[in-house]
Amino acid sequence: MGDAEIIPIGTRGRPGRGSGTRRPSSAARDLAPHAARRRAQDPDTGTGTDTGPDTGTDTGPDTATTVTGPRADERTTPAEQDVVARLEVPAPTSAGPSGVEVTDRAGAPGIPAADWAHALVAGAREVLGDDWENRLAHGLAGLRRRLTGEYAVDEYGFDAELTRRLLFAVLRPLAEKWFRIEVRGLENIPATGGALVVSNHSGTIPVDGLMTMFSVTEHTGRFLRPLGADLVFRTPVVAGLARKMGATLACTEDAERMLSGGELVGVWPEGFKGIGKPYSERYKLQRFGRGGFVSAAMRTGVPVIPVSVVGAEEIYPLVGNVPALARLLGLPYVPITPLFPLLGPLGLVPLPSKWLIEFGEPVRTDAYGEGAADDPMLVLNVTDQVRETIQQTLYSLLMERPSVFG
Repeated sequence: MGDAEIIPIGTRGRPGRGSGTRRPSSAARDLAPHAARRRAQDPDTGTGTDTGPDTGTDTGPDTATTVTGPRADERTTPAEQDVVARLEVPAPTSAGPSGVEVTDRAGAPGIPAADWAHALVAGAREVLGDDWENRLAHGLAGLRRRLTGEYAVDEYGFDAELTRRLLFAVLRPLAEKWFRIEVRGLENIPATGGALVVSNHSGTIPVDGLMTMFSVTEHTGRFLRPLGADLVFRTPVVAGLARKMGATLACTEDAERMLSGGELVGVWPEGFKGIGKPYSERYKLQRFGRGGFVSAAMRTGVPVIPVSVVGAEEIYPLVGNVPALARLLGLPYVPITPLFPLLGPLGLVPLPSKWLIEFGEPVRTDAYGEGAADDPMLVLNVTDQVRETIQQTLYSLLMERPSVFG
């Protein structure tokens, strides 16, 4: 094959780059926006009037029309418009040919300040709700009290304001959006006075206790004061946080003192055997111990409210354990789940199972005599009654739930 002259594409058959003139080619003029509009105006000929080289000024009769979505002031409330107005930054201006200042928004690089402001308002509304301004104001006021030390705790170290505004604010989207918790039997929780809430325990990590506490406060306004194991109060950071959120050591003396003081006390008798059981034994209750919680309720004459929680078993399906490592770390178990430790920290994200929490009818203890709490057979009978109520309710809830993630 002999030598051939290489001619670039689009040069109208002439060597070199382009047509060699300053005037755009007819093909280039056809690609211009104004040319397309002229063709649309003259469908018969399919051509428009070209006044010469394109100088950047369109002399045709047409005007550009911009189609936009809903106006910003139609998407936001007056209060939010005021916030956006304060956040907006004026764009640079320049004098036009007639001396009128023209705002140059197209020349400003990046995202306009107004768009940032609307995004912040929309994000605040999504996270904090429609009354996000009031929530934000209360949050800032609470922060000021924290910094100045103007807050109170009770004799157990419980900080009600911190629990409601910080802990429950974090748990709310998890409970409502992720687990979609459905709560039943709230009428069985007394509006005043002491009561002992007894629940099943599961989930590898005691998230079910936090969700039960949140649900009680969210729907009744009362705080559920949990009884925690020794390990909770031996763990750094966790011990202080547990005290702040109202927990105390699971001993008879503290339980009776809280119940006598009219508190709503929560206990999970299965302990670590409940939350650390394998997935194959899900929703099968472990032993409830020797009934110490029942004797505390009998001595104080408060009702026992059985609670059944469905959904926690599936958030971290426990398929294995590392006993040697658990003994080395002083932990009851080191869990192995389908996602942890295989995916590292990502494996700590709980699966979005559907939760059902039902508060059963109270078991009254005030009808027993003074020495009832010292009768081991009576205490065990009442303990078995509470346990059997929770177990049967679990089976019923499992039949009602359409699917694990439904």
